[in-house]
Amino acid sequence: MRLGFHISIAGGFKHVLERAQRRNCETIQLFSRNPRGWKYKKIDEQDCTIFKKQTLENNITPVFIHLPYLINLGSNKDELFNKSIVSLIEDLIRTEKLGAQFLITHSGSNHSAKSGIKRMIESISQAFSQVDNDVILLVENTAGSGKEFGHNFEQLKQILYGVSSKRIGIVFDTAHAFEAGYELRTKKGVDETIRKMEKTVGIERIHLIHFNDSMTKLGSRRDRHWHIGKGEIGRGMEFIINHPVLNHLPFIMETPRIDTEEDLINMSVARKMITKS
Repeated sequence: MRLGFHISIAGGFKHVLERAQRRNCETIQLFSRNPRGWKYKKIDEQDCTIFKKQTLENNITPVFIHLPYLINLGSNKDELFNKSIVSLIEDLIRTEKLGAQFLITHSGSNHSAKSGIKRMIESISQAFSQVDNDVILLVENTAGSGKEFGHNFEQLKQILYGVSSKRIGIVFDTAHAFEAGYELRTKKGVDETIRKMEKTVGIERIHLIHFNDSMTKLGSRRDRHWHIGKGEIGRGMEFIINHPVLNHLPFIMETPRIDTEEDLINMSVARKMITKS
């Protein structure tokens, strides 16, 4: 098991390693560009070379790139849908350039889950047809807020198997799953949730755990991450991180932070959960 955080790219990719090491990361997640806009700059060649060299020499692996927030690959609005495809194509290229192995996208939103899933399959398939590389696209489960789809394993399975490619997998976000209604507070609940995951998407298609506690209650459909063991999932986080079906995977935390201190506390709590078992 390798633990890490989402790391800021402020000032360039060459600063990522320093921030990752301060947080005792073994794996990392980052954006390749501004997460809240459509415009972007080309990746600086020197900055990229330094980043790849640093992650390789310091054994920071795997490296995950996260798509910007504005993208909605399942949108029923044609303009947003088409812009999202262009953005996905760009980030598939940027992910490879940065030497990262995985690119993460949220499941989309649509007034109809059926329509949204169909459009998401279409958008991913179109992007894959234009970018033929080894980057694996990971679809993240959602909390099911508003018109979000992808909040249950059955919908994720439809997306996975609707795209005729091995270049697609799943990110399992613990907070989102709990907020969508999956019981994760007890050992029994965690076992049952993982069995459902195995029967639908298949554990072999899970490449990353987003290890987040939840500020909101079971089935709230409200996406609010919280500190490890301090939220509504509580001790269930210990059952998750030590589960024999999951403990070979990388775990990345997206917990609230003001600065490094909060991350160091969450890293310490996560590591103690492992050593307690």
